[in-house]
Amino acid sequence: MSLTPMIDVVFLLLVFFMLAARFDQTAVLPVALGGGASDYSGPPRLIDVTPGGVRLNGVATEDADLVAAVLLLVETSNDLVILRARDGADVQRLVDVMGLLRETGLSRLTLVE
Repeated sequence: MSLTPMIDVVFLLLVFFMLAARFDQTAVLPVALGGGASDYSGPPRLIDVTPGGVRLNGVATEDADLVAAVLLLVETSNDLVILRARDGADVQRLVDVMGLLRETGLSRLTLVE
């Protein structure tokens, strides 16, 4: 048996998947990773992101009320807000909360472990 037809099919599949793949990024979220010294000032602004909700400074808060509560703690939109994934929260949940905060103009979000 000749293997030429099978090799042709493999190369056609290779070319198809190379052309169909997307190598660009659809969205970029600038995130500063915590761990070093920072110019943090003001009241604490720690948001624990969990699979079922969020906690602002340890107090359970609904997603709809989170933005208003955080805005009460910041003086400017350039104040640092710290996010931390807890209890097995997936990346999509974290990105959703970050997007919610970014929509209000909060520009400095830091992700800590």
